[in-house]
Amino acid sequence: MVREGKLHLLLTVRSMQLRRSPGEVCFPGGKSEAIDKDEIDTALREAKEEVGLQPEKVEVICRLMPGIDKMNHLVTPVVGFIEDTFQAIPNPDEVSDVFIVPLEYFIKPLNYKTLPYKTSSGHLSWVHCFRYDDHEHKMSFRIWGLTAHFAVFLALVIFGKRPTFEVDYDLDNLISSSENNFMNLYASLYERKKSNL
Repeated sequence: MVREGKLHLLLTVRSMQLRRSPGEVCFPGGKSEAIDKDEIDTALREAKEEVGLQPEKVEVICRLMPGIDKMNHLVTPVVGFIEDTFQAIPNPDEVSDVFIVPLEYFIKPLNYKTLPYKTSSGHLSWVHCFRYDDHEHKMSFRIWGLTAHFAVFLALVIFGKRPTFEVDYDLDNLISSSENNFMNLYASLYERKKSNL
């Protein structure tokens, strides 16, 4: 979404009624269903269910490099443009709030730190954690984990600028280094699953 001449990301806060990650900030999206022909169908269906975004109102641009969530599910982000006039209608069963953040915030944040994170395989890692003060909602949102990872990666691709914090990418070879990072993560997960058989 473009607002006031700047790219913004639409984010949601998961309902406190949900079993997994209640109250966490995330992008609209979710698990694929049999009716979905691909990740784009899944993303569009879920955005409609969660925030009332009609699929025909989205100009899909691309899919980004997948990630693996804390439950070891493969997550493929889908990037699209929506009109700045879009008014979200949160589904209270799934979403408690909807807000937007300037994309540039994910390379030049006002409030950033890294958090230690233990992967399901027991490996200690670090994740991005942003605190975003939304003046429109008069609230502060914590954006971290895979959501922050995808937001940072998209900002790096779009702006091509070095962020004000460290990232696990070769910024001169962003796409190939992101592919290598993903393949290493996937390989370690596969090896762990294989050793548990």
